[in-house]
Amino acid sequence: MGAARQTFVVFCLNNSLIPLAFLVFYSFMSIDYQSNNEHTPYFDIFRLQLGFYIGFIFILILSFAYFFQAGRDLIKTVLSKIADPSPIRQIVPYDSLDFELDIIRADSYLTENIKIAHCSELENYQPRVLTTILRRHHRNAIFATVFSFLLLLFLGIFMDQPLLRIPAGAGFLIFFSIMMGLVGAMKYFLKSWEIMGWVLIMFFVSWLVFHQFLDLRSIAYGLDYRQPEKEEPVYEYENLKQVFNVQQYQQDKKAEEDRLSIWKTNLTRDNSKPPLIVISVSGGGSRAAYWVFRVLQYIDSVSNGKLTTNTVLVTGASGGMIGASYWRSLHDEYQDGKIKQLYDPRYQENIGKDLLNAIIFSFVSVDAISPFNKISFSGHSYSKDRGYAMEQEIIQNTDGLLNKSIGHYTPKVSKGLLPQIIINGTIINDGRKLMISSQPIAYLTRPVYSLSDTANPPIDAIDFCRFFKNNTPENLRITSALRMNATFPYILPVVKLPSQPRINIMDAGLRDNFGMEVSTRYLYVMRDWIEKNSGDVIFLQIRDTRESEISVAKDEYTLGKEASDPIFVIQNKWESFQSYYNGYVKDYIPHFLNNKLHFITLQYVPRELKKTAALNFHLTQKEKEDLYQSIYYNENQLQIDSLLHLLQ
Repeated sequence: MGAARQTFVVFCLNNSLIPLAFLVFYSFMSIDYQSNNEHTPYFDIFRLQLGFYIGFIFILILSFAYFFQAGRDLIKTVLSKIADPSPIRQIVPYDSLDFELDIIRADSYLTENIKIAHCSELENYQPRVLTTILRRHHRNAIFATVFSFLLLLFLGIFMDQPLLRIPAGAGFLIFFSIMMGLVGAMKYFLKSWEIMGWVLIMFFVSWLVFHQFLDLRSIAYGLDYRQPEKEEPVYEYENLKQVFNVQQYQQDKKAEEDRLSIWKTNLTRDNSKPPLIVISVSGGGSRAAYWVFRVLQYIDSVSNGKLTTNTVLVTGASGGMIGASYWRSLHDEYQDGKIKQLYDPRYQENIGKDLLNAIIFSFVSVDAISPFNKISFSGHSYSKDRGYAMEQEIIQNTDGLLNKSIGHYTPKVSKGLLPQIIINGTIINDGRKLMISSQPIAYLTRPVYSLSDTANPPIDAIDFCRFFKNNTPENLRITSALRMNATFPYILPVVKLPSQPRINIMDAGLRDNFGMEVSTRYLYVMRDWIEKNSGDVIFLQIRDTRESEISVAKDEYTLGKEASDPIFVIQNKWESFQSYYNGYVKDYIPHFLNNKLHFITLQYVPRELKKTAALNFHLTQKEKEDLYQSIYYNENQLQIDSLLHLLQ
């Protein structure tokens, strides 16, 4: 190619057919997606397509302007030295294996005049001349790679500014171009020693991670990480036995009974027994957040606020807890007189806003490019990553209502004015549950039968505030608690907590995607108080999947399925396993409450069973409408009628 006239034009022309075909396909699919899924007006679709192609043409003009003037590049001297492999060749012993065996032979090509020419017609040049030409193009490729890197680095600095945040897809394309440039550079400089070069790079990165020069784990904002290591809580069984002992169990249980007594006094003055509600919500990304919020707002409105006043506990997993926390924050603001319309439709719109773009953009512009960004919060310095980006997006989407610490809710929850919310996470070190609440909950960290076993009681959960009592746990941002609760693997970073050894937290759904464990234990521990002081006990379960149809059984016999099913069966069927287990739990709960327990289950039912809303951090307009209307599904309406009857 170096012997062709107008080399860059010839290169672009001969490599343009597949990209042009992709652009046509991309435009067709994007128009169809915007029309059918986002319900975008045709004029807006035209405007978006026009903007895309204007930007595309603008980038082409800039690229051609640079590459055609590459010979007069001001930094060509520096880049020429960088692109010169001769210093490497003095170190790396090249041999005959460096012959390029993977070159694809080309006998003809399109010229700059759109004519087919044969390679044999090219003029013969000395190898030195061709090497000089190719080195110049390697220099240009290095410039393009460096420019892409600096662009993402610059955009990452302003990740908090939505106007400077490019779409997630564009960020990935730039990131992939950097990776391609890096791979090409390794192949160009090291040739047959390329694999060894990658091995050395991996060893170097592993060394940085091992010595914590590069920490890929995230942190929880608001929690104090500045304590000396010797003063950090020890996450070992012997210490857990001492922290969550029987005395602490009984003390926290008594505190919760006192809170329930205050709650009861707020509802009735004649010593009657009010209905008591415990709410359990499922995980499921933005789909669950949108559906849970829709259900809570709808039932609260048709019950004239009784859902809020009669609820003593809300727990669950992942996205469902984001919707439930936003619902409680609205009532908190409403009680303070800061908002007037509690059921304004815009609150439903807020919870359905996009979270994915901020997460992905942060991943490609900060996490993968510059993992050393820092932010100051409450006097502490923290890493700035895609976890931080998600939290900021949640705060912005909810008009700042979730920009609070967990300690903010302590006074109202203690007085029974707001429901207690327990936000969960899974400790991947050993599988224990992490429970975050503004109230002391040591009575939920171990089974009741273990109270008689003082030697080796099973501690299967951790009360966050109790365990990290010296790390200002009350200052933990509620968005950080929600992020730990919704840390889907790889999409969000694992959260580390300041203990010895470090506790690593991931999605609550790994342990319990429906919140049944905490809700059931709570009812069992409080059964004596409930029996004496409450009327009907309503167990309200809100699911973003159908209980009767968790997954569709498939009978496909292929080599791929035979190989992959044993590997991915737990991942693909984990929700089904948990849902079936919950059926067994439901059989036993009524017996320790003397059959005064009533199960009310609200489930998202798509209009088309094969077109359910995706498990994602982004919802299309079509998916939002489907979720919104699902409350009117006949079975859901019957369940709501039963709930309203119990609340009378």
